[in-house]
Amino acid sequence: MTESVRITTLDNGLRIISDEMPNVETASAGVWIDAGARFEAQKVNGVSHMLEHMTFKGTRKRSAQAIAEEIEDVGGHINAYTSRENTAYYAKVLKEDLGLAVDMVADLVQNAVLDDEELERERGVILQEINQAQDTPDDVVFDMFQEACYPDQPLGRPVLGTLDGVGQMPRSDILGYMTDHYRPSGMVLSAAGNFQHDQLVDMANEHFPQSSAKSIGDTQKPAKYVGGDIRESRDIEQVQLLMGFESFSYHDDDFYAASVLSMLFGGGMSSRLFQEVREKRGLVYSVYSFITAYADGGAFGIYAGTGEKDVKELIPVVCDEIGKLDQNIGADELKRAKAQLKSSVLMSLESTSSRAEQLARQSMIFGRVIPAEESVAEIEAVDEAAIKRVAARIFTGTPTIAALGPISQVEDFAKIQSRLN
Repeated sequence: MTESVRITTLDNGLRIISDEMPNVETASAGVWIDAGARFEAQKVNGVSHMLEHMTFKGTRKRSAQAIAEEIEDVGGHINAYTSRENTAYYAKVLKEDLGLAVDMVADLVQNAVLDDEELERERGVILQEINQAQDTPDDVVFDMFQEACYPDQPLGRPVLGTLDGVGQMPRSDILGYMTDHYRPSGMVLSAAGNFQHDQLVDMANEHFPQSSAKSIGDTQKPAKYVGGDIRESRDIEQVQLLMGFESFSYHDDDFYAASVLSMLFGGGMSSRLFQEVREKRGLVYSVYSFITAYADGGAFGIYAGTGEKDVKELIPVVCDEIGKLDQNIGADELKRAKAQLKSSVLMSLESTSSRAEQLARQSMIFGRVIPAEESVAEIEAVDEAAIKRVAARIFTGTPTIAALGPISQVEDFAKIQSRLN
């Protein structure tokens, strides 16, 4: 992949990354910004997501309707998302319309007008989104989990913000956040598809003016995992349960080994958790493990949704499966887990939008693009000893328990902790 990747940095600090794919008929382009929930002060929690919404409500060049119509006139689509560390605006079009895609994402991130009337209208939409999330138990329990892992810090707050915070946030706070964070030096313009790099650079020079302003996106507070117990009783059918532990940042030498461990433990239908908890015991419909990595930390999590009575059996089974990880790791299951992880890396290369996102994220995290061959080699190098080492690093730490629903049968925190020791 890296033979086709080129990188240019403009004088204004904007990084431009391209991956030329001459055999496809499309192109994907987007702007990734060092702006997400972990950059927010408590009083403006949710501002990153709110700003993402407001950019689509009109710019100095386009109305909200024009934004939608122009991209759909050429059969393309445009979207955005907010995470805890980034905000992204991206579009996918036919190859001949790449100029329009770059023009539009550049317009969104630089020229949003934040009209007062549109703000009040969109505020209502976002409040509806928060209410919808609150009515979705698995969304709620993941926010609870994040809060327990990282209490009293931006990384533990919800990306959407809160009803009170979003409901009262003034335009001046949103504008100030945009002024501070939406600067070329804190952005990456990434594109993949059928075009030439020099074309992309010319487009960037046209649509991103020179600026001496520097991004303050690197003022984030360090991640400090704490862990603990958070529960909410709610009258729903299932217990939503998350069990987690401190894990590793993207930069940790054991990041790839932790990824293989998660795949082996709960990453698919052949994983230990799925086979033991669902197939053999029928305790759940959904169970899986995952890792969440940040620039300076991370968490390993195990999710399950189960009945009020079944949760009493579920937790000891999960703890037992964790304990078995320091015993024999089968050669076949290790090979299978690595194959699944490698395929996810390589299959993503077939999509222009996935490639563009991968280029941007790697550049922002590592300061370079990671060749697919390097990632595959790192995965291949994971052996039984690495899995056991990583399991020991993760599962000996303070756990986090988040439970929502009919939780009367969920063991207390001390009892769960004792099962893990």
